[in-house]
Amino acid sequence: MEDLRKYNPEGSTLRKAQLRMLDILLEIDKIFRKHGIEYWLEGGTLLGAVRHRGFIPWDDDLDINVLWKDIPRIRQILQSELPDNMCYQDITLDMNHHLIISKVRDKNSIFEDPGCKRMKERGIFVDLIPVEEVVSQRLKNSIDFVYIRCLRGMRHYNDRFIEKFLGYLCYVPAIFCVGVCRLWTKLFHSHQWGHTYGWLSYNHIAEKDIFPLTEIMFEGHLFYAPHDPDAYLTTLYGDYMQIPPEDKRATHEAKITFLDE
Repeated sequence: MEDLRKYNPEGSTLRKAQLRMLDILLEIDKIFRKHGIEYWLEGGTLLGAVRHRGFIPWDDDLDINVLWKDIPRIRQILQSELPDNMCYQDITLDMNHHLIISKVRDKNSIFEDPGCKRMKERGIFVDLIPVEEVVSQRLKNSIDFVYIRCLRGMRHYNDRFIEKFLGYLCYVPAIFCVGVCRLWTKLFHSHQWGHTYGWLSYNHIAEKDIFPLTEIMFEGHLFYAPHDPDAYLTTLYGDYMQIPPEDKRATHEAKITFLDE
């Protein structure tokens, strides 16, 4: 049987980054449990919990889902309660943050992701990806195609004039479409959940597979997870227990610098 520890042996840069992300997640978990805020492990992080009882050995990110409606409360609480070596970052706090998702970052490191080079804080991070009840997959993806480009254009992610111009021009129609979709799901529940508008959902998850939340072991600690992790992961990945071939085990390959070593 293949020894996958070769990807993140103890003391390696990747393993140290993973443990720094774990520290961030532990703080988030503590604060969210204190305030009764729901979250759960997402995507590859949940897959790692089920298949590896921790990080996928070659993975260099950590994602959780939060409820879109909770974001204003999360912003307020995390800004006031995170320890001094961590910070909360989102589109309202950093003009160069062009992503609709939020991040909690470590202040004592630099994660050199080209997409984040203009952001105020660039440390190792945990992604907080908002989710909500959504309309059909095809309609949401069409809206996201426009909305994401609006955000990138308005936040000068791309320096081309046409990208900036189209971003401002299409923003109001995009927001209107998002509002209509949210009203529709409020009146006529789809019971299908996906990433919030502005962040692509490749698969929608049945509400019954998410709620009520359960707990799962990840790196020796209990964190919240969807109600049916098997159904959740099957929807996302199919045969998720199958280890991918070596050429598919890719990290983001970002340079990581630790400032406190």
